[in-house]
Amino acid sequence: MTAEELRRRLESFRRGELPAEDLVADIRAEPFEDLGFAKPDHARELRQGVAETVYGESKEPGEIAAIVERLRSRTGRPVIVTRVSREKAEALLSLVPGMRYDPASRLATAGERPEPDGAGTIVVATGGTSDAGVAEEAAQTAEMLGNRVVRVYDVGVAGLERLLSHVREFQSAAVVIAVAGMEGALATVIGGLVPCPVIAVPTSVGYGASFNGLAALLSMLNSCAGGVCAVNIDNGFGAAVAASRINHPEARR
Repeated sequence: MTAEELRRRLESFRRGELPAEDLVADIRAEPFEDLGFAKPDHARELRQGVAETVYGESKEPGEIAAIVERLRSRTGRPVIVTRVSREKAEALLSLVPGMRYDPASRLATAGERPEPDGAGTIVVATGGTSDAGVAEEAAQTAEMLGNRVVRVYDVGVAGLERLLSHVREFQSAAVVIAVAGMEGALATVIGGLVPCPVIAVPTSVGYGASFNGLAALLSMLNSCAGGVCAVNIDNGFGAAVAASRINHPEARR
């Protein structure tokens, strides 16, 4: 149940159209459901503005399918499953009718992608094509959360003219998600060009001294450009949720 749906039901109760016991039953049923192996959080969207997402790694396909089915049946909202391997996806697609899978982002989704209703555009940029998997996790998650997304890939600072050719897209964005490995300089350069928040996503792409993304993470945390913040290594999903919240200011009312 969303905040708007709760307001409508409260208004129906105020007008005498909804019995008190029905309203109590709705609210009581909201928080979570105990499946034994998991407790789907049906009130997540009401509290946070975004419905619960299923982390697919380390879960069996049958467990994922059961959680998705309960979330869909209760909220009717699209459900996102992150970090799904190709092998797990094959089993999952046979268990959940209509589920889709994207191997690049490793996202499985159930339900139709909503029409964009965010205040502006989220631009997702990558330093190189090797960062595209994490970027697609961010871009597709943002789209499933109702955002218009523009992709600007392979514009790393080693060829600065590539990035500068997209300055208009960056400067017209509501939020930029900058995805990069190696030394992670992309976020700082973009941060120096735009008036909007920049969410930096370090990736585990790089040679030995990149320490599987730690070098990029530290570089992004030490950015000298104001308005740049960083999420965890390879966390495209987390960046997308943060960007979507910025792009949906009305959800905080």
